[in-house]
Amino acid sequence: MRDILAIPLNEEENIVISSDNSGSIGMKVGDAVQVSYKTVAYYSFRVAVMECISAGAEPFAVVVQNFCGEEAWEDLLQGMEQGIRELETVKIKITGSTESNFSLNQSAVGISVLGKTKASENTEKLMYNAQTRIAVIGSPLVGQEVVEKEEQIVPLSVFARICDLEEVVTIPVGSKGILHELNTLFENVTFTEKNVDATVEVLKSSGPSTCFVAVFPKEIMHKLISISGRYFHEINYSG
Repeated sequence: MRDILAIPLNEEENIVISSDNSGSIGMKVGDAVQVSYKTVAYYSFRVAVMECISAGAEPFAVVVQNFCGEEAWEDLLQGMEQGIRELETVKIKITGSTESNFSLNQSAVGISVLGKTKASENTEKLMYNAQTRIAVIGSPLVGQEVVEKEEQIVPLSVFARICDLEEVVTIPVGSKGILHELNTLFENVTFTEKNVDATVEVLKSSGPSTCFVAVFPKEIMHKLISISGRYFHEINYSG
């Protein structure tokens, strides 16, 4: 099950809503992870927009709930605009609200992304067969690793290019890890630590979706490797 809400707009289109929250990450003294608000917004936007695009939708708006204070707004805006630029062809408008009556001891941000998709978009689970190939693009990172190992994080531009391939199904990896996401995609197989061979940690949190799962026919593996380069990690299933 994807972390989205799909609402019929008319007979031809659905509105897709995805979201992400960030807490105790920012510039306040009480924050567990100290990073700029530009970084906070970029990665929170990244999670929500990847969920939206992975579901087949084209994002058109972002709604921001800012509990970091008015002084953080411009940096939050810059972080989201950075993510939008990485998507290259997507035009997304931004709105939101700031809690300015009271000051919190820790930073908190909520982001929702709205997109449109065809009403006929297939959301059924996949069937695994001999032609199925699976890869993780990027590496699962969380917390301070996101700052220290930024070079292992798959760029949004790579994600968008792979999502544009009709033969590929994608899903961002969140806090529950790669194995969890694999088991939400397929109907006829169950993935475990014992029957999966991978060069990345399949149970580790991927924090702000620093990687994603791609499922594709073996005939186009060369195309995915060409697009993703060093971010490509094949997953082998031996069930």
